[in-house]
Amino acid sequence: MSHYKVSGSADIEAYMQTLGIQAREASAQLRRLESGAKNAALMAVAAQLEASRPALLDANAKDLERARAEGLDDAMLDRLALNEARIEAMIEGVTQVAALPDPVGEIDGLRTRPSGIQVGQMRVPIGVIGIIYESRPNVTVEAASLCLKAGNACILRGGSEAKSSNAAIAACIAKGLAQAGIPEAAVQVVATTERAAVGRLIAMPEYVDVIIPRGGKSLIERVSREARVPVIKHLDGVCHVYVDASADLDKALAIALNAKTQRYGTCNTLETLLLDAPIAAQLLPRLADAYASHQVELRGCERTREILPNIAPASEDDWHEEYLAPILAIRVVDGIDAAMAHIERYGSQHTDAIVTESFALARRFLAEVDSSSVMVNASTRFADGFEYGLGAEIGISTNKLHARGPVGLEGLTTRKYVVLGDGHVRG
Repeated sequence: MSHYKVSGSADIEAYMQTLGIQAREASAQLRRLESGAKNAALMAVAAQLEASRPALLDANAKDLERARAEGLDDAMLDRLALNEARIEAMIEGVTQVAALPDPVGEIDGLRTRPSGIQVGQMRVPIGVIGIIYESRPNVTVEAASLCLKAGNACILRGGSEAKSSNAAIAACIAKGLAQAGIPEAAVQVVATTERAAVGRLIAMPEYVDVIIPRGGKSLIERVSREARVPVIKHLDGVCHVYVDASADLDKALAIALNAKTQRYGTCNTLETLLLDAPIAAQLLPRLADAYASHQVELRGCERTREILPNIAPASEDDWHEEYLAPILAIRVVDGIDAAMAHIERYGSQHTDAIVTESFALARRFLAEVDSSSVMVNASTRFADGFEYGLGAEIGISTNKLHARGPVGLEGLTTRKYVVLGDGHVRG
């Protein structure tokens, strides 16, 4: 796929409309596909990626050269880079999606009504999914394979910094689909890097059924603000662990340490630790030593600093902050009600955990904390599609309608009612 040239808004309008029309037509054909056909297409895509390793590396080298010239930082360069191991992971990811159970066509809750009809709900594709993402070219393969397995057509718009890599990957996908007899328009990668293309993609409800943004906060805020179609997204990952006075302190130490230090830059990483006052003096010094061994900077409330006077004071902004870095805010609270009030005020409805040996308090926390994942005696880092047994995920949603939490294949489908009768008429 060559880089699409546009001369103005009219060109972009026409181009995006063409993608939309083609995607809508392809989605109708995908609804007819059996699981075997979708799996064969995915395996054909994997074979094309395997055969195109040199071309993928060459295209990625062009992106990296351009990115360095433009002064992109090391973290962005790392996300952008492809190597043999990452290409292997892309190929393995496609084959894993092919091996996942297909949710499409499942009928749940079939029951017989007094009239004699049977009523149930069938899981079906959403239709056309638009995905907007930044830097990481492997998202092109992840998104395409998950959408295809769930029976959806997709329009993918990657970041301009990865345009050569995404074009090379798109060519592999197109060849694999064609080889399997599936319309190439089932997966379309937007070939223009013009910003206006995003604005058009998120405002085409006649062609696009849902948008999934994957990237930085500014991208997600823009999409949420301007979209005219539903958006599956999460904006922040301000995750909490509350350690109750009844907690096993060894468990609490292990969970609080893992939730913060297993990886710093993920949306399910612990950002604020809440400690019940009766155990604060006993647990805080142990926590401070453990975090110091990982070079984690601690920022505490006044009660925390009475026990750890050498740490920095936490400001009001710290309770709102998603650090994505080795920094942790700590607050001492008076019991579960104060902890839940803090989470209600400052949390992002992403992932929150309680460490407790009290069954009653665990039940309260599960019922009352309004987040997409709520955990008892486990690290927040488990909030992940693979860890939840979904096989793969397209992202995490803090929405309350449709998908919530890690979004896997089922999150890329919807349900419709089906009615089975045998000549039944309503009296």
